[in-house]
Amino acid sequence: MKKISLIIPCYNEEESLPLFYREVTGVMEGLGREYELIFVNDGSKDDTLLALKKMAERDGHVIYLSFSRNFGKEAAMYAGFCNAQGDYVAVMDADMQDPPALLPRMLEMLESGEYDSVATRRVSRTHEPPVRSWFARKFYRIMNRISDAEIVDGARDFRLMKRDMVDAIVSMSEYNRFSKGIFGWIGFRTCWLPYENVERAAGETKWSFWKLFRYAVNGVISFSEAPLNIASWSGIFMTVCSCFMLLLIVFRRLLFGDPVAGWASTICVIIFIGGIQLFCLGIMGQYIAKTYMETKHRPHYIVAETNGRDVIRCK
Repeated sequence: MKKISLIIPCYNEEESLPLFYREVTGVMEGLGREYELIFVNDGSKDDTLLALKKMAERDGHVIYLSFSRNFGKEAAMYAGFCNAQGDYVAVMDADMQDPPALLPRMLEMLESGEYDSVATRRVSRTHEPPVRSWFARKFYRIMNRISDAEIVDGARDFRLMKRDMVDAIVSMSEYNRFSKGIFGWIGFRTCWLPYENVERAAGETKWSFWKLFRYAVNGVISFSEAPLNIASWSGIFMTVCSCFMLLLIVFRRLLFGDPVAGWASTICVIIFIGGIQLFCLGIMGQYIAKTYMETKHRPHYIVAETNGRDVIRCK
């Protein structure tokens, strides 16, 4: 029987951990498989680490990695992938929005041999602000048009994968990570399992609109050159327009002797062109900043505490 590893990133999940642990252990015991629960404490400021320690004391399946500070969910997932020892590996949130009850169905589909991964997607966005839902749908549509990574609308990080796919994810060791794009970019045969959106069991979401926006920008920059192409074509367009307007002004002066007036309009044009230039420089700056962070070769995470296992720090 193949071993199953569950990776659970945690950030201030003290309230939801007991609920999640009770639910997921019941499901895993029902499967009758060898398994491990890898909880990654991403620098929580509440008693998440204390709760994990208590669970590890009474359950040998529980492994926890506690970061020295908050490195972000992407780093937490990467740490889990690097340290998972199972033949099948799943990523789940501890807030119960990724229902553990789906795991038996996901395992059955994966063991059919037809797929390398079974991923989940939400078919509804109940309990979510309408504005956030609208932007999320637009983001998925734009990403699929401008990048090579296929991202399904409503896709969650919650998925069960075979070892080969996990090894491929670990081999992509970039510092600026966007897992939804990585899952789509590496390929492999993926089956999508739809389910209705589930509200958090406890606590509050850690994803503000601004954090989601920054995450989306990181995804676009990580998996698409379209913004750079936009900047280039904007420059070409503005150059053509300026040449056309220059010829128009010259002909107007030679044919009609009409002096060019309009100081205010001239200033507006200058400000507009300057704004386009700064916008294009900002796009290039984002790519340069990401390249700068990659060249530093800093670790994705630093583990301050764990419950005994030798921690693997992937390059």
